[in-house]
Amino acid sequence: MDHQDLIDAALELAIVPSFSAIGPRVRSTLWAWEDPAPRALAGRTALVTGATGGLGRVIATTFADLGARVLVVGRDPGKVEALRRELAEAHGDDHAAGFVADMSSLASVAAAAAAIRASETALDIVVDNAGAINPERTTSADGFESTMALMAIGPFAFVRGLMPLLEHSADARVIAVTSGGMYAQSLDVGDLDGDTIDYNGPRFYARAKRAQVALIREWARRSRGSGVTFAAMHPGWARTPGLSASLPGFERVMGPILRTPADGADTVIWLATTARPNVESGRLYLDRRVRPYDRVPWTRLDAAARRALWNEVARRAG
Repeated sequence: MDHQDLIDAALELAIVPSFSAIGPRVRSTLWAWEDPAPRALAGRTALVTGATGGLGRVIATTFADLGARVLVVGRDPGKVEALRRELAEAHGDDHAAGFVADMSSLASVAAAAAAIRASETALDIVVDNAGAINPERTTSADGFESTMALMAIGPFAFVRGLMPLLEHSADARVIAVTSGGMYAQSLDVGDLDGDTIDYNGPRFYARAKRAQVALIREWARRSRGSGVTFAAMHPGWARTPGLSASLPGFERVMGPILRTPADGADTVIWLATTARPNVESGRLYLDRRVRPYDRVPWTRLDAAARRALWNEVARRAG
């Protein structure tokens, strides 16, 4: 192990410097990170869910700046149209399109996927970014716990609906934006709605993110030979409107060392633009490097559990 790897491993072990702004500052120096080439995504079509705020907005605007046609997906029609118009004014009407979808609603997801299939001939990049921490337990329109519906079941159905377009790309990539909080939570595949545990918004968010990463691993396994690469990344602790609203106490304590939204989005941009051999399908990334799926054994989902999760989510998604 060379000195860069030793320093990186020490950061990762300590957690706080790894997940905070210290992580990208140190790692970008260790490995001399380079920005994507100008127009790196020219000729490619990229879709971003949760695109109208926080990390999603940074990702969508950066993709557009790099030459991509960007499909903006969000649940607020006004915000979707405002961002679509902003991107179109900066880069041309053919470089932006907007689609309204509530990712927690299977009917809304199906309608959006159908509209995108009717609009596009191929899809090169999908960024699964939509997410929220709910202060109280709520149920989706389909009868599922809302957090799991939003971040696992809905995105599963959405990607499934978009697979025909992804398979038309010579180099398609699906990138899931997860959370380091998942490291602290286990997931009972037999109780996806969490009926047997007391509700806590951040805890249920972390459970849904653990399911999201497990599903990415299954997508990668089941899609070998399809030409579609699946990867997950977690952005570390980035200052976003969602963090401010959901975890104000954490933001106050960690404020001086929180990452910028651009820091948080960096690995998504890298995964979308780096040469295909640099991206290992089914892996989890932080700061452009592969990271472990688990930090403690009791949170681990083995292969059988991941298959069971896939089957249950597929059943719920119809």
